[in-house]
Amino acid sequence: MSTRGYQVRVAEDPADLEACFAVRKQVFVVEQGVPQDLEYDAHDATALHVLAVDADGVPLGTGRLLYGETAAEKTGGDPSLGSLGRLAVHARARGLGVGVALVRAIEEAARARGLTAVDLHAQTHALGFYERLGYLPYGPEYEEAGIPHQGMRRAL
Repeated sequence: MSTRGYQVRVAEDPADLEACFAVRKQVFVVEQGVPQDLEYDAHDATALHVLAVDADGVPLGTGRLLYGETAAEKTGGDPSLGSLGRLAVHARARGLGVGVALVRAIEEAARARGLTAVDLHAQTHALGFYERLGYLPYGPEYEEAGIPHQGMRRAL
């Protein structure tokens, strides 16, 4: 998917994955102070990762989709649900629609895998962003990595 001077694609090779992890490190570890050992987990090896890059190939943002058994712990065990997570947009690319394009690419990948809905754990400051994309909050607010979060879901 190409839009507004950047492209969003599924990360398929080691260089793409390295770019995804670099964006996550900048946003979550450096900017938000999430401990690095919490940011990366065993799910990274089996997740579908998406990557946004500018016209020069510079990474702008990333996100991942967990599905099947790897999503079970985040979705209550329902195999028809995917779990969107680790959505991160580099500061220089915020406001360009990169986050929206990443979410839509993850939803497209979820549909292609036969999933009926996507769950996510939103940082509470981002609730409005996800609500504008059709996600509805559920359950109580909770803390994850020292940051307030809210469960949200969107039917596909």
